[in-house]
Amino acid sequence: MTDETVRLPVAAAKKREAGRGVARLPEPARSRLGVLSGDTVVIEGDRQAVAKVWPGTENDVVRIDADTRANAGVTVGDEVTVRRVTVSDATRVTLDVRGSVPGNAESLLKRSLLDRPLRAGDTVHLNAADIEARVTATDPDGVVMVTETTTLSVQGDESESETPTGSTDTDIPVTEEPTDASTTTASGVAYEDIGGLDEELDLVREMVELPLSEPELFREIGVDPPRGVLLHGPPGTGKTLIARAVANEVNASFRVINGPEIVSKYKGDSEERLRTMFEEAADNQPAIIFIDELDAIGGERDEESDMENRLVAQLLTLLDGLESRGQVIVIGATNRVDAIDPALRRGGRFDREIEIGAPDETGRREILDVHTRAMALADDVNLDRLAARTHGFVGADVKTLTQEAAMAALRDRENRDELRVTRGDFDDAMASVDPSAMREYVAETPTVDFADVGGLEETKTTLREAVEWPVQYAPLFEAADTEPASGVLLYGPPGTGKTLLARALAGETGVNFLRVAGPELLDRYVGESEKAVREVFDRARQAAPSIVFLDEIDALAGMRGGGDSEVTERVVSQLLTEMDNAASNPRLAVLAATNRQGALDEALLRPGRLETHIEVPNPDEESRRAILGVHTDDKPLADDVDLAALATSTEGFSGAELASLVREASMYAIRAVADGRTPEEANEHTDEVVLTDDGFEHALTRVETDE
Repeated sequence: MTDETVRLPVAAAKKREAGRGVARLPEPARSRLGVLSGDTVVIEGDRQAVAKVWPGTENDVVRIDADTRANAGVTVGDEVTVRRVTVSDATRVTLDVRGSVPGNAESLLKRSLLDRPLRAGDTVHLNAADIEARVTATDPDGVVMVTETTTLSVQGDESESETPTGSTDTDIPVTEEPTDASTTTASGVAYEDIGGLDEELDLVREMVELPLSEPELFREIGVDPPRGVLLHGPPGTGKTLIARAVANEVNASFRVINGPEIVSKYKGDSEERLRTMFEEAADNQPAIIFIDELDAIGGERDEESDMENRLVAQLLTLLDGLESRGQVIVIGATNRVDAIDPALRRGGRFDREIEIGAPDETGRREILDVHTRAMALADDVNLDRLAARTHGFVGADVKTLTQEAAMAALRDRENRDELRVTRGDFDDAMASVDPSAMREYVAETPTVDFADVGGLEETKTTLREAVEWPVQYAPLFEAADTEPASGVLLYGPPGTGKTLLARALAGETGVNFLRVAGPELLDRYVGESEKAVREVFDRARQAAPSIVFLDEIDALAGMRGGGDSEVTERVVSQLLTEMDNAASNPRLAVLAATNRQGALDEALLRPGRLETHIEVPNPDEESRRAILGVHTDDKPLADDVDLAALATSTEGFSGAELASLVREASMYAIRAVADGRTPEEANEHTDEVVLTDDGFEHALTRVETDE
């Protein structure tokens, strides 16, 4: 056995590998240590931990989970020494389970610990059952591997037997057992429990970990450490989760202030509660104070809110006094960041503001890994496909989705040979879970694409260039030093397919689609219409990539200066501001549609706003043939139906009128089968439903065009 060691920095384990006790080592490190996949290594930080080797792709880190980091007394970013160790099969392992022992604890632990190296003093954690256990003794002593023949002895906290130490082999000496503080690291939220927020997590760690773990560095360089971090974003994106994970990883005491709970009807009582929380944190350093729903106690001050003003003033005083309290960091969270008093949002108080937005497809895939790692999934479950379908879902929505899928599997368990969560269960769950990031507005992921739009080839090409290309060919735009089109206006007669084109574009690109009809945003109360416009664009930015489609925009942004409505004046001004902001975001596309282009305010149509104007006219003969082909694609057509001749005879028809024509011909075919029969008899003759030339001739007499 080689005596070689390697020094590597620690990185968090992959999301699905939490709780498995593995160490992903890069190939150069494995070669130097002489270990293969499945071998056991010692990871030495402040203490020592053991783990099973798996191959890693990064050359400069060792990936280990929260259990292993806690057992080794290290956190992400610390350097550890890794070396090989011999391991024996365990005859018996004694485990002390924290809290009450579930009836099936032994079988759960046995299944989780199978083929996993352990030693006395290690802490293990079962996420699925929320069980934490400490290894108090092993037979034989030293590093052992749990096998099918290993006997597990499980006991609860009430057994006050001391942890046997026994003798160990020479490969790994007995070290001091983990303290309570480090044990709670593994039992709480870990970095592996947070998916899709790696960049945001790095920013929070940078602001929190260093001041708490190495405050002397700031004194050495001659600057004050940061005192506060403000996390903001939609509900359910993981703001609280990040705060708890960081607190666990740095072994800090964690105090939660839920904004509304602080408020008291007695004068001075609310301020006293705040002071008490900060004093307790100062007495238990290092400490993190997490203020959830910060806007409830830190809202903008005004002359009429005496209690709220006093609370904000007290909070400002406490934040300014953190310098004298030492290793105390304040993390605030809110989904209404604009409601926070400006005095809180400056350096020395909340030093950094970090947006925790809705996750993208890669982030949703990571979150699915977190919430399905303990689930029994059927082979037909494709998590990549699920991640692509869950546009606008935040982390809490994804968790709800997995829970609903599990409940669907349980409801249908009597009809299955094996209890597993299937693709059908997830499909059922998708129908019952709405995406939080899009809930206030009509949001969808359209199933139509450009193949469902007959004709209009030039229009489709222009839309692709305006919306798809800035994302797909971003380096080319940078090379040409060219900004993409900021907005697209579709105009033309009613029924020509403007709305269908917008839906198809969203289907082609696979992005969130927010359709807002102009009149829906208008409100008779001052300021409400402008607020509605702001919220639409805010929500679209949070759920990016997305398309905001403003249908009937002439109702919202008519010509200013006519003196007809103050609301129109204000709404147009707000819309112009939002369009200017949207122009700098390539992940946010703005489409608008109208059949009254001349009624729109000129400022909205200039370059930099709705600068690309696309006419969607009534279709020509070739386009009418294509549209008829789309609408009759799956219909039972008789041999005498000539779509080319029908396209010739429908000159002046819009796309909507052609769809109505096919629908009327279909009704004619249904009547031919249903007439003179009872519903039961008619339903037995479905094979007789055929769209005929006579049916289309009849439909032509029933459908009226706009001409």
